[in-house]
Parts: sequence; C-alpha cells; structure tokens
Amino acid sequence: MSTQQKTPGAGQDFTLLAPTLEKYASVPGSLITILQQAQNIYGYLSQEAIEYISARTGISQARIYGVATFYAQFRLTPVGKYLIMMCKGTACHVNGADRVQEAVSEYLGIADGETTEDGIFTLNNVACLGCCSLAPVMMVKSADGEETYGNLTKDSVVKILDEIRSRGGAGMKVVIGQGSCGIASGAKKTEAEFAKQIAERGLTNVVLDKTGCIGTCYLEPIVDVYGDDGALAARYVKVQPANVSSIVEKHLIGGEVDTENAISAEDAAILAGQNRIVLKNCGLINPERIEEYIEEDGYEAARKVLTEMTPTEVIEEIKVSGLRGRGGAGFPTWFKWNAARQSEGKEKYIVCNADEGDPGAFMDRSVLEGDPNAVLEGMIIGGYAMGACEGVIYVRAEYPLAIERLEIALGQARERGFLGKKIFGTDWDFDIRIKAGAGAFVCGEETALIASLEGERGMPRLKPPFPAQKGYWQKPTNINNVETYANVAWIIRNGGEAFAAYGTDQSNGTKVFALAGKIKKGGLVEVPMGLTLKDVIYKTGGGIKNDRPFKAVQMGGPSGGCIPASLIDTPVSYEHINKTGAIVGSGGMIVMDEDTCMVDMARYFLDFTRKESCGKCNYCRLGTKRMLEILERITNGEGRDGDIELLEELANKVRDGAMCGLGQTAPNPVLTTLRYFRNEYEDHIYNHKCTAKSCKALISYHITDKCVGCTLCARQCPVDAISGTVKNQHTIDPAKCIKCGKCMENCRFGAIEKQ
Repeated sequence: MSTQQKTPGAGQDFTLLAPTLEKYASVPGSLITILQQAQNIYGYLSQEAIEYISARTGISQARIYGVATFYAQFRLTPVGKYLIMMCKGTACHVNGADRVQEAVSEYLGIADGETTEDGIFTLNNVACLGCCSLAPVMMVKSADGEETYGNLTKDSVVKILDEIRSRGGAGMKVVIGQGSCGIASGAKKTEAEFAKQIAERGLTNVVLDKTGCIGTCYLEPIVDVYGDDGALAARYVKVQPANVSSIVEKHLIGGEVDTENAISAEDAAILAGQNRIVLKNCGLINPERIEEYIEEDGYEAARKVLTEMTPTEVIEEIKVSGLRGRGGAGFPTWFKWNAARQSEGKEKYIVCNADEGDPGAFMDRSVLEGDPNAVLEGMIIGGYAMGACEGVIYVRAEYPLAIERLEIALGQARERGFLGKKIFGTDWDFDIRIKAGAGAFVCGEETALIASLEGERGMPRLKPPFPAQKGYWQKPTNINNVETYANVAWIIRNGGEAFAAYGTDQSNGTKVFALAGKIKKGGLVEVPMGLTLKDVIYKTGGGIKNDRPFKAVQMGGPSGGCIPASLIDTPVSYEHINKTGAIVGSGGMIVMDEDTCMVDMARYFLDFTRKESCGKCNYCRLGTKRMLEILERITNGEGRDGDIELLEELANKVRDGAMCGLGQTAPNPVLTTLRYFRNEYEDHIYNHKCTAKSCKALISYHITDKCVGCTLCARQCPVDAISGTVKNQHTIDPAKCIKCGKCMENCRFGAIEKQ
C-alpha cells in the first residue's frame, strides 16, 4: 500500500456501523451479516473493528475471528481501490486462466491476496464467477460497482487494467440482455451507445429497456427490437458500440432488419428447439418489473394454491410431476416437502440454496438475474405446502447482480401483497429474506448451509436428524435449489402430468445445463431429460471449438466425474449418468478436447475440494491433501511406481469414510479419470510424458525445419532461450526455456512444435 495510507484500522469511524449493530446485535445468527456490513463500510475487517463488534455484541473475538477467517469473502487487511477477482473455475482453467493470471501478476507485480504499492489494485482468486461461457473471466469491484470482463487473453487483460488505471408510439422497444454474461461482453457500453444515438436522432418513439440472459451466452451482447405491435421484430447478436449505428439507421429509422448483425438461422433454431420451463421468461422480460412477470401468468399459481388447494393436494401434484431436486442428488421434491409438513412444530422454514459453488455451473445465477419472481413464487407454494412461516434465500456473495434483482423482486412482491401479512387476502403470513453467503463451497451442503445461516462456520452435521426434522434453529426446514423452485409454478399451472410427459420414467421433466469449456456455443440450454450427451454437445452446443476431437465432458462439478468420448451416447438422466461414475449435479457440463490433460483435471478438482473442505473429519481434511500431493507429484513429472494404486486406495477410503457429501464425492474426479484415462496416468509416471502435452514439467518446445529464420520467436522469448541467425533455422536451449509458449503462439510458419 501507499506509504501515505493510515495505519490499518486507525481512525475508522465506528459510528457508521452503529445502525447495523442496533438492528442485528441481538438477532441470533447475524454475525456474518454484521461482518459483511462492516467490510462494506471499511473495505476490510481491521482488528479494531473486530474488537468494536465484540464489545457491542458480546460475541468473543475468537469466534468472530474464526468466522471471518473461514469464509473467503472476508478480508483482514486493507484492499486497493480496485479489487480484481480472477476466476479459477473449471471453464476458466481449461481455457487458459492460469496464463491470464500470470500476465496480471506480472503487470501489477503482486500475487494472489496482495495489493500494489500505490494502493490501486488488490488481486484475489475466486472459485467461480458464474460466467463460464465467457472463460477466462475476471470481475473488478470498486466503490462504483462491479465490472465483469470475459474472453480474456494475456494481452487483453493488460489493456483492461491499463484503462482502469487511467481513470481517475406505442413505439419501438430496444431490449438489451444484461445478465452477468451480457454485461461481461460489453452490454453496458452497447446500451450507452444506443441511448446516445436515440437521443441525438430524436427517436422519441423508441424505448430502451433491459432483460436477463436468454441462454445463448456466446452471442452476447444480444439486442432485441420489438415493433409498435409489441412483437419481436429482430434479434441482433454480438452487438458492440460499433454495430449500433447500423441497427439504428437500418431498423429503427429505415424499418428494415439489419441482416449483417441479425442472429443466424442456426442459432435461432437452437433457441426454438428447446423446451423452456425454468428459462421460460429469461431474456424476454425485464426482471426488475414485476408487472412483466405477472403478464406471463406470474403469481397465478400461488393464488390458486392459497385459495383453491390444500397443502396435501399441492404435495400430491408435485409428486405426480416426478420433480426431483435439481441441486445435485436428485431427491424427490414431494418427499422432502411432505417430511417437513409432517414434522411437529408450528415454526418451520423453507430455504432456497442459491450457493451455486460448482466451478462451471451458472444456471441458478442466470435464473435469479433473469426471472427472480419465478423462484419467489415457487417458495411461496412450497412454504404453504409444508406450513413454513418464513423463507430464506442463501445466495453466493459473488452474485451481486442476482442479489440486487432479488431485492427488487422481494420489495415489489411485498407491495402487491404477495409477501408479508395475510398474503393474497388469506390468513397466512409468509415472507422471504436474503442471506448472502461469504465464500465457502461447503455451504452448498444443506447442514453446512444451515450452520452458516445461524452465523457459524459452515461445518456439516451428521444426519439423522435430517433438516426436515431439525434444521434451521432446530426447527423443521426444507431446502431446495433455485432451479427446483423455478419449476413449481409451471407445474401447478399446467399440472404434474404435463411436466412428467417430458424426460424418462425415472428422470422427469426438463433440465437446464450450463455448457462451457471447449464448446462452440457455450451458454444455458433447457432440454428434456434423457437426451444423449452427443445431442446436447453437438446439436445444441454446436460441437467442439475449432472442430477438435471431443475427449471428455466433466459433469457434476467437484463432486462429479469425467465421462469419456466412448460414452457420448449416454442419455442425460440421473440413472444413466450415475452409472458412468459421474453425476448430473446441478447441471454444469465442462467440455474438453484432446488438449486437456485428465490427470491435471483430477489435480485441479482435488486442489479445489482440499481448499474447500471444512476440516471437520479426518478423511476429507487429510485424505484430499494426500491425494493432491500425489497428483501434484505426477503432473510435475515426479510420479512413482505404486502412485496409481495408492490413489485408488485413498480415494475409496475418503469416499467411504467422509462425513458429508463434499468429502464422499471428492474422489469422483480421480476415480473416473483412473477408470477411463488410466493410460494418461501411466504415461506421466512411466514415460515421463503428458499425453495431452499440457503439463508444463513434461513438455518441451522444438523448432522444426519449417523455420525460415524470421527471428520473431527469438524476439518474443522473454528469457533469450532461442538463438539463430536471419534466414537460418533457430534452436531452443531447453535449459533456459521456461515453456511459456510465446514462441509457438507467435510463429507464423508453424515451425515450432510442442512435445
């Protein structure tokens, strides 16, 4: 930090925190909220702030420090004006995030967790920002808000940081997609350019509006133009400020579709070919206006339930639908609701798990940003069915836009009488509040989530008792994820049998999948359960980038596994995917080509789960660490005979002995890659070769006889490892080479190969 900065914590005006403490000091389970507010005010949690909070709440400094150090969101040291959050999710990892971060660290001269000397930038790695289709991604937070940048390269990220450092009738309707993916692709700048040109040309009959993500993230920013009759007249894609004048001139003024920027027939067909239930309104309505949700039959299902149906009838309709939890385990939704209803006690809770922590999954984020009222309505229906008195939405703190739009939706629903006292004119009182997480993947496990709701470290508890019997504050509690609740209102409006008509006998309905990684058309798709992986990847996702050979798809996040190309005809259903050793999970699909090292993928996920382990049980805390050490040794070219067998032994023991779902499923990536890609492990250990030519310790660069002696590679080499004269073949000194790949990236003649 700058030498002119005050001593950390000195001079902080703690009266600014007084309103927060007045509101929450005596409320059980509010410690995380208090710490979040303190950090929002002061930028970090100083020792003085911790002492102040302790003195006024009666909570010991040790407990406060324990909670603050457990969650990744909290910071105990000052941060710069701009907090750079570098995404380390799976999609970013396979698309070169490590190289991008190296460029950021080199440019700023700092490592993860450090702040530049001038106090401008702080660098911080995060597990996943939920913009996987635009990988690699980073978010930059400041007092002015958040900015997300996608499709980063080593060069583009430096230019971005340079730009940041330099800052000191009925009419037509133009609707710009402004989910996180759209904003990351430049939608705000596109919106500003439209606003400027509409004003300059005096187009008073044109209204500018926004919506959420429609799912085709690879086409963002997306702009829809609606005619005077309210019908969609044209959809434009990849609209940057430079494209705006053409659309304004040809369409808004000339009345003709600007074919140069319009969506292709192929991409339009991908949207038209989906069966959208959860994503029904996403990308089509303004998520910040409840009126638009109501126009799409919003809250009619809740009204019907509260005025015409008994709780038993509601649960029976959900049972007929066959809806299974969309958060990972696929447990029957009706059964959980019924268990909570049958539990004794008048005080019950319904919780929405929006702590979407799987790297590579961004379904929940898009639904919350694009159609938050659908989730609220589903929770109202579920709350009525089980007799809950209050609802809580536990949201990832890394999703600020989702939280913002949820807050707006909650306020508007209360104004309409859909939440609060005697909702919908009945005698039932029910309200929903938001609880922002603080950065812990393990809190996606339901008992850990409950502990976090209660203001404690997110440590899983043994089951039974299950949350349906003793959950939040030891009261009966039901927990489902965002996508599960988003299905509920549609089922009530259309009937359980209509939902069950989609999918397979055991996996009913539709499922939202997030396609990311080495895929051409990344984004969200909603299709009936039972389609094959091949259909989802090639027909809906457009196939592999650059038409490279398909190698594997990773499903289920850190809890899932890698499914090889030989099983690409596997139907996407709970029962079939489970047989492969992977799981459907929340719906993330990371597609990989032949350049992906499967041993490194296993190492990546073990690194993730080891860091995210709460540490409560030995099998997870120590077992994942020992497995990671072996994988790191193998990828560093130091594998030993017997490592494969030891990995298998440890994986099985961790799976069988860990206490909660995180530890029990942590070995899955290792077990599936050993099952399907054992040869890659053997190549690393016995042949000292990375099959995918990916692991830095096991590759080398060579200049072939295609070299024309242009000297470009030598000029680009940062360590002077390349020698040679003009018009003669050059050579690389392996002792000096740091394997950065710049020579290969810049060679125009294909004369450098990786071995």
